[in-house]
Amino acid sequence: MTTGVDGSARHAIRERKTRETSVTVELSLDGSGAARVETGLPFFDHMLSQLGRHGGFDLSISARGDLDVDSHHTVEDVGIVLGEACAEALGDKAGVRRFASIALPLDEALIEVALDLSGRPYLAYDVSLSPETPALGSPPFDPQLAEEFWRAFVTAAGVTLHVRQVTGKNTHHILEASFKAAARCLRDAVKIEGEGVPSTKGTL
Repeated sequence: MTTGVDGSARHAIRERKTRETSVTVELSLDGSGAARVETGLPFFDHMLSQLGRHGGFDLSISARGDLDVDSHHTVEDVGIVLGEACAEALGDKAGVRRFASIALPLDEALIEVALDLSGRPYLAYDVSLSPETPALGSPPFDPQLAEEFWRAFVTAAGVTLHVRQVTGKNTHHILEASFKAAARCLRDAVKIEGEGVPSTKGTL
């Protein structure tokens, strides 16, 4: 298992409990790609599993939310807790590669993602989905909520993330390509390749 430059394991467990949701996330950045996800939203589970598998993380997510009201609370809170776990596991980010980008295809869909473990939360999300796009799965996952997930994640993790759709018609392909692309960028960005913090400020 890879560790931080000080020899510590890059691992975190985070929880969030509100009147709307209960979320627990366990994350090991230097894992085998094993993912166990249960949010009550099968399509969302499928997307989150891409983060573990293609990010090379060991990822466990358990969430219960007020899906009878709306799936928004569950999706957003999972993003918050996963972002918090990522930030905790990264620690001071000493030795990480920091930057990563990729153009990732899935059939007709092509998604570009660029990422910086900057400590400055920012999301640029340019994915062309109509508000009338049908939901996916049962219970239904509104495709518009993917943007809310990423916004919650980057805010909690302190990450700059750009997601841009180049081509694509199939909603499933577009969203899956975006999650896979983000996973590959996270995998590259968190990789240990040096010793010091990769910033002229000395901190991220």
